[in-house]
Amino acid sequence: MGALDGKVAIITGAGQGVGRCHAELFAAEGAAVVVNDFADSCHEVAAAINDAGGRAIAEQCSVTDWDAVGAMVKRTIQEFGDLDIVVNNAGFVRDAMVFSMTEEQYDTVVDVHLKGHVTTAHHAGAYWRHVAKSLGDGESPKQRRVINTTSESGLFGGPAQANYGSAKGGIITLTRILAKELGKYGVTSNCIAPRARTKMNEMIPMFAPHEGDGFDPYDPAHVSPMLAWLASDHASDVNGQTFIVTGDEIHRMAEPTVAASVTAGDQRWTVDAIDAQRSALFGADSPSLPPWGGPPMR
Repeated sequence: MGALDGKVAIITGAGQGVGRCHAELFAAEGAAVVVNDFADSCHEVAAAINDAGGRAIAEQCSVTDWDAVGAMVKRTIQEFGDLDIVVNNAGFVRDAMVFSMTEEQYDTVVDVHLKGHVTTAHHAGAYWRHVAKSLGDGESPKQRRVINTTSESGLFGGPAQANYGSAKGGIITLTRILAKELGKYGVTSNCIAPRARTKMNEMIPMFAPHEGDGFDPYDPAHVSPMLAWLASDHASDVNGQTFIVTGDEIHRMAEPTVAASVTAGDQRWTVDAIDAQRSALFGADSPSLPPWGGPPMR
């Protein structure tokens, strides 16, 4: 038996790369998969899954299209009888320094990443809420999952990515909001930042395809087992969390915490009073920009 037997999943941006790896593993683990992508490659991925003995349909639409995503959720339920899992993976980049970025570069990237996560959460969440509210007294709602995709640019701030990084940072906050809003309906919401080879970064030497028979740390297939685990019943108590997933490593990110506090003692602050508390506010920490990046790169 697979870890996802009997479950139904929508996976956005699944026509290639990391998203395709997710779709193929979910199907191998027993889930019926809706392969969504803006490109027509979603049809080829769905056909390959079916040829391998899995169950899949293709849904070619943009995650920025509110009504099209609503129709995709309805078709999923009509085709497979339910919807258990939404994996938000669709995205692309249009990098530029903020002083060079065009309005179109900003709007399209934020739309696909941030709005694209909200559209699926809205339509799936409305369905899950309706099902949960129709239960009889004493009945518990079925376990459901939202798994979002952020990036280390969203966690730490990538230069030339005011559009992408801001949207990805918003997705981390959205993940926590969904965990709070949908939890009563049996839904958990978690987020992963994949460090893997994609069409967006394959030109960077570090992510170049691995040569030889050794372990390839940036193979996108390494990311998918973590999503399958989060989607499974094993992770029913995991909610509102963010993980960096890469190669043979998984890093759970800490929640935002207060680093230091000072008080003016029941009176309004003055500039001089704040400056007098500078050492208490920063302590041994540098007040300068934190260094880029999370766990060390290989």
